[in-house]
Amino acid sequence: MRTYIKDQIKKSYETKQAIYVNDNLLANIEKVARLCVALYKTDKKTILAGNGGSAADAQHIAAELVGRYGFDRPSIPSLALTTDTSNLTAIGNDYGYDYVFSRQLEGMGQSGDIFIGISTSGNSKNIVNAFESAKKKEITTIALVGRDGGKMAKMADYSLIVPSESTPRIQESHILIGHILCDIIEKEIFGDGVEK
Repeated sequence: MRTYIKDQIKKSYETKQAIYVNDNLLANIEKVARLCVALYKTDKKTILAGNGGSAADAQHIAAELVGRYGFDRPSIPSLALTTDTSNLTAIGNDYGYDYVFSRQLEGMGQSGDIFIGISTSGNSKNIVNAFESAKKKEITTIALVGRDGGKMAKMADYSLIVPSESTPRIQESHILIGHILCDIIEKEIFGDGVEK
């Protein structure tokens, strides 16, 4: 069993190493971080959504921004569309599960906001539909995905594609990228910034 545990850690490390040497992905993470910082300087918000483990990641990232990440500072507006069970069940019942996020974006999203859709496959129908709604409302879209990026990577304004085929490794890397974004946003807006 010890060998298996070490093997799992090694696979996680190897995925992160693949991110570490991927200049295109690193450049896109930097672009998204700068975009989020600029967004918050105009009093807009980030909105996140995902399914299953990706729903938990959406809530985790939003909570780091609204609460705190590394130090005490004013709250940063961020919303996870996965937390309101009344909305999710009403929309799912009346319109279908494929519309649980797009319908919420239609009501709560504003021009200038950023929508971050999280999916390991990049093909989650309810996130794809949310991207379509976001475009209509002039909301910038970011795909946080894995594998080949799927449909979401082609639709998004910015795509952060984890170079892995493994769902657990992709999810581990999504939260790493989310933490990096939270850290940069917090330091750029309320701290001493980050090394240029």
